[in-house]
Amino acid sequence: MTELITGIGELTTHDPEGPDGPGPFAVVIDGDRIAWTGRAADAPAADHAVDVDGRAVLPGWVDSHTHLVFAGDRGEEFAQRVAGRPYAAGGIRTTVDATRAASDADLAARLRRHVAEAARQGTTCLETKTGYGLTVADEVRAARIAAAEVDEVTFLGAHLTPTGTTTDAYLDLVCGPMLDAVADDVRWIDVFCEDGAFDGDAAARVLAAGAARGLGGRVHGNQLGRGPGVAVAVAGGAASVDHATHLADADVDALAASDTVATLLPACDLSTGQPPPPARRLVDAGATVALASNANPGSCYTTSMALCVALAVLQCGLSVPEAVRAATLGGARALRRDDVGHLRVGARADLHVLDAPTVVHLAQRPGVPLTAAVWRAGRRVPVTPGPEEVRP
Repeated sequence: MTELITGIGELTTHDPEGPDGPGPFAVVIDGDRIAWTGRAADAPAADHAVDVDGRAVLPGWVDSHTHLVFAGDRGEEFAQRVAGRPYAAGGIRTTVDATRAASDADLAARLRRHVAEAARQGTTCLETKTGYGLTVADEVRAARIAAAEVDEVTFLGAHLTPTGTTTDAYLDLVCGPMLDAVADDVRWIDVFCEDGAFDGDAAARVLAAGAARGLGGRVHGNQLGRGPGVAVAVAGGAASVDHATHLADADVDALAASDTVATLLPACDLSTGQPPPPARRLVDAGATVALASNANPGSCYTTSMALCVALAVLQCGLSVPEAVRAATLGGARALRRDDVGHLRVGARADLHVLDAPTVVHLAQRPGVPLTAAVWRAGRRVPVTPGPEEVRP
């Protein structure tokens, strides 16, 4: 089955030889892949056609950082934070307790609801992490549940040291039996390298253990202050260092000279009262930047990549095209994927149609739902929730 998407008023493909810019353009989908892009007047025949009536079309969002296997609610923590209590990541333990107590069915249902919520807003490729179990059994079930629902799964056993043990003893568990148990269901390993979590030596040990099992590396780093996260990530060949809010000049230089992606989480910084991440500084230095939601129940409970794009423009100094690129192609690079984040011929057919003539509206109209239609792997995604997706 081939499908022609025509009447495109503005097209973003991230193809250096592609037809980006004002239309009218068209895209042909063949099965789950992009088969053709070009001027609407030159489009080949297809089995089915959809006219988007002058709307903008871009790749689906690639959200490369979320924490969506969880139970419980941290609304009270948020209320205290906006009343002036500083964020120090302590609420993670609250979610750990609730997640351990939840059933597999409840965790899977919550995950599906959040994935569907993100898809309705244009997210077509999504990563999520374990890290709210912190026992072998709970990390294994989180990885298994996530692997059934999302594109990319990351093992974050090294989220923090659970109560009742020491950091050294817990790292022995994370880098040994826990890693062995989850390895078949995950592609990545991650570590929270921050004061109150794990230091640089511990983070390097976690990355090395994951690499020995064939897992790619990711690092939570430089979120709450300057620290070793970026240096550890670059030295360890990690695909990304995420947060990257507080950077020294040496950190920026190291990222610019490496292929480690700086994944920025501006909605999280807004929610926790941190300064905006230094997106303009990183891009000007030549670093690769991604934007991601950091959707989680405590520090950033949003799945809106459009919000992240708007914040990157309005608070972090990026242009709209730069922010859109970071939220699509940048996320794909953070996940080391070449099949998503762009609309080149042969890419997975992930399309996001805006109810707007240009992508500028994403920043010009923050908070306004602008998703008109979504295709993921060539299949139309409902943009209104079905009964099974609505929380009672």
